[in-house]
Amino acid sequence: MVYPKKAYFKDHVFEVDEHVYEPAQDTFLVAEKLGTKKDDIVLEIGTGCGILAILAAKTAKKVVAVDINPYAIDCAKRNVKNNGAYDRIDFRQGNLFEPIKDGETFSLILFNSPYLPSEPDEEKSWIGKAWAGGKTGRQVIDPFIASAPDYLATNGRIFLVQSSLSDVEKTIKMFDKLNLQAKVVSELKFPFESIVLIEAKR
Repeated sequence: MVYPKKAYFKDHVFEVDEHVYEPAQDTFLVAEKLGTKKDDIVLEIGTGCGILAILAAKTAKKVVAVDINPYAIDCAKRNVKNNGAYDRIDFRQGNLFEPIKDGETFSLILFNSPYLPSEPDEEKSWIGKAWAGGKTGRQVIDPFIASAPDYLATNGRIFLVQSSLSDVEKTIKMFDKLNLQAKVVSELKFPFESIVLIEAKR
């Protein structure tokens, strides 16, 4: 199989299936801030073509990469073969934390969420599921925040990407109510919105 698109980050090349979200500026916002350490156990929700999971696995002890999209899992596995670190990445198909086992915790949880406000049914396609966040843009963000602390190790941290259109302040307040300190650590400004990277930690 020849995938129609390619994405590039530094010296890495990633192939992208037509049914998989193509890495863009929001992806690279996380990639630039990863800072994984050799003892990190990383969870990426919504791995897509696998770019962040692969970059994390270059230094982390272990990476679990989850995606609801079966095309994404296949695509990510292929990119691992092309970019190395296969022995440190565990791919699992499923929605949010469903594929995570009882008792599993992570020192770093990554999620480039579906964060854009969308019309009904826009999330029905595989590509739509990657960006469409429902009427308020928070259809997936809210359940992620509610569950993430259960899987976060002591002294762990969360990186969440979202848009200013989906209420960044609400995200920070939700984390606060769960006893996590959250703040915007990176931002991309556009004429009609900003894309932000939020870090939350105990």
